[in-house]
Amino acid sequence: MKKYYYKCFDCGKTYDKDEIEKNLIYLCPSCGMIEKNQPLRGVLLIEYDYESIQKKYKRKEFLKLQPGRFWQYNYLWPLDLKNPSISSLLRNDIEKLSLPSNCLLKYSFNGNNFFVLDDTRNPTLSFKDRASSLVALKAKELGIKEIAAASTGNAGSSLAGICARLGLKSMIFVPKLIPEAKRIQIQSYGAEIYLVDGDYDLAFDTCLEISSEKKLYNRNTGYNPLTIEGKKSAAYDIYMTTKGKMPDLIFVPTGDGVVLSGLYKGLWELKELGWIEKLPKLIAVQAEGSNAVVRYMKDQKFEYMPAKSIADSISAGAPRCLYMTYDAIIKTKGEAIQVSDNEILEAQKFVAQNYGILIEPSSSSTFAAYKKYISLNKLRDQTALLLFTGNGLKDTSALKSWNPNIEPSSPKLLKEKLLNK
Repeated sequence: MKKYYYKCFDCGKTYDKDEIEKNLIYLCPSCGMIEKNQPLRGVLLIEYDYESIQKKYKRKEFLKLQPGRFWQYNYLWPLDLKNPSISSLLRNDIEKLSLPSNCLLKYSFNGNNFFVLDDTRNPTLSFKDRASSLVALKAKELGIKEIAAASTGNAGSSLAGICARLGLKSMIFVPKLIPEAKRIQIQSYGAEIYLVDGDYDLAFDTCLEISSEKKLYNRNTGYNPLTIEGKKSAAYDIYMTTKGKMPDLIFVPTGDGVVLSGLYKGLWELKELGWIEKLPKLIAVQAEGSNAVVRYMKDQKFEYMPAKSIADSISAGAPRCLYMTYDAIIKTKGEAIQVSDNEILEAQKFVAQNYGILIEPSSSSTFAAYKKYISLNKLRDQTALLLFTGNGLKDTSALKSWNPNIEPSSPKLLKEKLLNK
């Protein structure tokens, strides 16, 4: 068997990597389907010869690797290491893509200890760098020089920044209500940015149409199989940092469902290799105004509803990886939980002022859900890990909502006020 191949999540058909990659195929050629405001059908996954890997590579040696450097276990990535572009990068510049090695942090809330996977310090300050790095490396391998993507902000700024590091061009389509800080970040990296007069779902469809016509490599989340594959590195970083002692629960901010699907892919591989015995329960966390996964869990029916939430990064009316997300939740015996925008903002403030981590609303949703879990007495003796996927400075409008304006004072007034306390 070759190093890796593509397999359809829906129909199970497998495809040779060259057929998929050289023809820039994204969804299953047999059953793949893109419909307006609907989840994707025929999402492709990448699988390896796990039996051979298990024989050649041992758990004990894997646990000695350093987190944040995914190229150290290249046998689990769909890259041709003999390709001149990749081999040269590995020799000289791969550290440009490294993530912080101290990514797992431990905190306590109301007597309960919990862990945080902190991706707020990644190269472009979000979890999306895990996917963008792999997509960009594949583009270099294929000789592609420009990548297009639709984004609520983080995926776009991630792709723009990673492309700038690797000498590639990027074209980013964003909804008109993108947080200003994220728009400026994308522009600052030199990307071509286009503000779509509509929401994320419309930006997604517009990007697909234009990139297809212009024959651009597309990074759209879930649509490009490498976005799911890239995000699995989070599971491996957790595994290395905990020395194989995985948490019982993982709270995942969920919009399109690709972060959760990618995390599940990594966990599934760890179990397939025999390196863990059971899968952590995955808890999909959604905002009340963008709760398609929560609704789908109840009756397995999808009905499109426009999404609206302060947590823009998890605001998606049509989760592109809805079916894969549902499957991952069921197979890990997890669940989906929703929190209000007020709970999200309260959690953002609490985390900043008590733990010193400035996170954007999508990230604070996981802490809000964790608090709710405790209040419902569902935590019990289980260890929990929360994903913090984006830096708070990426959305200053949310921070302004709970930080009052400060009026300037003269030195005289300040002395009177502070020295007479």
